[in-house]
Amino acid sequence: MDINEFAERIFLNLPYDPNEQQIQLIAALARFCSPQMPSDAVFLLNGYAGTGKTSLTGALVRALKEAGVPVVLMAPTGRAAKVFGAFARHPASTIHRRIYRGTEGGLMGYVGEVADNTYQNAVFIVDEASMIGDGGDTYDGRGNLLEDLIHYVYSGDGCRMILLGDTAQLPPVGCVESPAMNADVLRSYGLKVTRAVMTEVVRQGKMSGILYNATWLRKAMRRDPLPEPHLKIDRFDDVVSVSGEDLQESLSDSYNEYGIDETLLVTRSNKRAVQFNLAIRANILYKEEELCRDERLLVAKNNYLWTAKVKGIDFVANGDIAMVERIYGTEEKYGFRFADVSVRLPDRDIDFECKVLLDTLTSETAALEPDRFNALYAALLNDPELFTPTTPIKTRMRMLRSDPYLNALQVKYAYAVTCHKAQGGQWSSVFVDMGYIPTDAYGMDFYRWLYTATTRATRKLTFVNPNEGLIED
Repeated sequence: MDINEFAERIFLNLPYDPNEQQIQLIAALARFCSPQMPSDAVFLLNGYAGTGKTSLTGALVRALKEAGVPVVLMAPTGRAAKVFGAFARHPASTIHRRIYRGTEGGLMGYVGEVADNTYQNAVFIVDEASMIGDGGDTYDGRGNLLEDLIHYVYSGDGCRMILLGDTAQLPPVGCVESPAMNADVLRSYGLKVTRAVMTEVVRQGKMSGILYNATWLRKAMRRDPLPEPHLKIDRFDDVVSVSGEDLQESLSDSYNEYGIDETLLVTRSNKRAVQFNLAIRANILYKEEELCRDERLLVAKNNYLWTAKVKGIDFVANGDIAMVERIYGTEEKYGFRFADVSVRLPDRDIDFECKVLLDTLTSETAALEPDRFNALYAALLNDPELFTPTTPIKTRMRMLRSDPYLNALQVKYAYAVTCHKAQGGQWSSVFVDMGYIPTDAYGMDFYRWLYTATTRATRKLTFVNPNEGLIED
C-alpha cells in the first residue's frame, strides 16, 4: 500500500470530514508510517484540547490494523490507557507494564529491567506523553522512564513511535517542561523528529464551555506577558461555579447523575485532598469507619508483591484506582496500621488480596515519607520474631523482599486528588477547587494547573469557590 492509499484509509476511518489542518496531519502520519521512513524516527504530535487529536489517532490505529501493520498503544497511567484503548478500539497498556519485566533483587523484591521488544515493523503510539519524565518514575523508581521507553521501542526491528501530548498541561513532577514533548531532548537520543501541532478547534465542539475555557487558557499561555486569567461560565450549560457552602449538595447531585466513579474533585495539594476526602466520606457517603467495603482508593506507589501471581497483571501502578471488596481485619504493628483486604482494579477488572497501609490514607504527602519507610524497614530488620541474633544482614534483607508489611499497598482515598494525580484521566463530572488562591500566584504554573484540571472533564465542569475577579461576564 503506497502513502496516498494509506492516507485515504485514515481519512475513511474518521467519523467526520477533516479540516485543512487535519488533512495535512493525515498526510504527514501516512508518510511517517510508510516503509520508506527510517526506523530511528519519532513523530511528536502536540494536540490542543478539542482539535480532534483523539478521533484522528483512532482512525490511524484502525488504518494501521487494516494494512496489517502491528500497532501497540501505551499511556502513563491505567486510566489513561483504558480511555486510549476505548476510543482507538484497540487494547492499550501502561508504559510500565509494557516495557519492564521484574527480576529478583532490590529492596522491594524486584528490580526494573527493560524487556525485549519482539515486535517487527510496529508502530508504537503513546498517549499523554507530556506526563513522561526523565528520572525517578521507572519500574523501580530510580531510573529514566523516557530513556527506557526509547530503548525498548527502538530495540525492535523496524519499530517507530508516535508521542501524543499537550505541552500546556502540567509537566512531570520536578520538571519545568515535559522532556518527552521536547524535540531537542528526543534528538539527543539520536532520533529523527517529525513535529506537528494541532491548534484548530473542530466545529462540533465549539459550543462546549469546557472547550471554550480550555482553549482560552491555552492561547493565553502563548502571550507575553501573561494576561490576567478569566473564566467564562454563564453562557454555557456544561460549566458552572459553586460556593464552598453549596459544594456538598453539588457533589451529591453529581454522584447521583454521573456516578461516583465518574465524578472527581481536583485540588492543589495533598493536604487539601485529605481534607476534602474526609469531608466527602463523612458528610456525603456517610462512611464512619476508616476503611469500608466499596471504598475507592488511589494507589500512591508502585507495588510488585501482591499481583506477582495474578494472571494478566505484573504490578499495581501508582495512580491506579482500587475498590475494596472485603476487609478481613486490621492490626497495628511496628508503629504502623495495616488492613488485610480484597480489592478490585476496575480499569482492568482484576481482583487480588493484599495488605494495605492505613497510615497513608490521611497523610499529607504523596506517599509514605522516606524517613517513616526507613523506620518500618529498620523495625522489620531487627524483629526478633523474624530473625535470630545470628541471622546475617544479607539474609535478612533478602527475606524482607517479600515481607507483606514492608510491601503493604500504599493507598489514599480517591474522591478528591491533586491535579498531578488526575492527569492522564478523564471523568464525566469534575470539580476544580479554586478557593484561597492569591492573585499573585496567577503565573504560568497556575495556568498549566488550571488548564490540566479543566481538561479532565468531559461533560460537566464545576469551579468551586473561584475568586470573583476570575469570572468574566
